[in-house]
Amino acid sequence: MADRIRIGIDLGGTKIEGLALDRSGAEIARLRIATPQHDYTATVRAIAELVRDLERRAACNSQPASVGVGIPGTIVAATGLVKNANSTWLNGQPLERDLASALTRPVRCANDANCLAVSEATDGAAAGAALVFAVILGTGCGGGIAVNGAVRVGPNGVCGEWGHNPLPWSTPSEVPGPLCYCGQYGCIETWISGSGLARDHERATGNRLSGQMIAAAAASGDAAAGASIARLEDRIARALASVVNLLDPDAIVLGGGLSQLDRLYAHLPALIERHLFGGGALATPVLKAKHGDSSGVRGAAWLWPA
Repeated sequence: MADRIRIGIDLGGTKIEGLALDRSGAEIARLRIATPQHDYTATVRAIAELVRDLERRAACNSQPASVGVGIPGTIVAATGLVKNANSTWLNGQPLERDLASALTRPVRCANDANCLAVSEATDGAAAGAALVFAVILGTGCGGGIAVNGAVRVGPNGVCGEWGHNPLPWSTPSEVPGPLCYCGQYGCIETWISGSGLARDHERATGNRLSGQMIAAAAASGDAAAGASIARLEDRIARALASVVNLLDPDAIVLGGGLSQLDRLYAHLPALIERHLFGGGALATPVLKAKHGDSSGVRGAAWLWPA
């Protein structure tokens, strides 16, 4: 296994990205294709073809590559079926089994946020940390856990699904909170995602801007945008404090578009400390994902460790 090429696939709603890693973890091939929309069979076929193309480019002559796939949902251990995928045509399908059949080898699938955690715990910002909590702060908000570099799934397949808990220590103005696509009100994801930031800013100012535009305006000195980012930081800190109080991870790693806000790393530790049980200084580092947008697909490859 130590000499085997590892292939990671990141199955997104609009694109499928794949890469091949050599035995040291160095990238030797990368490809990206469009995701077949609302077509499960075509999605399986596209992933299988992408894996074969990567194998050719990586010159996998002696033995087939291992294959790991990051998905926008989870595999239920008891049934082998996908659930909670926002690419809804995957839900209820035996994706792992069908990919294994198409590729004639075992395939490991995991939630994309769990793949981020594995990547950063293996050779990223939290390399060597025993318990890593990873967060994707993008259009939505996902969470994942790696224990000793391995993904933690849980019997219900929802380990790390922190974004669908209520926002902790909510203020009266935050109750009941926005309606989430999961059917609940006030989920963390409705507040601390790019779309949540945009909605919050519009409620406060009447101006509809994207999360990226709000961040840029705040950086240029716009007071209203700065206030929106400050509210975002406070909500992220409250949500992360609940994780620290429950798991006490060795490292927290942030990925996704909003993770590029450098001010988060300066402000979050002190904000988390306000809600830390027993008080005191936060000993858990809050880190930016080392591999950036590539961390999820790298983590999928590392679902097959050395």
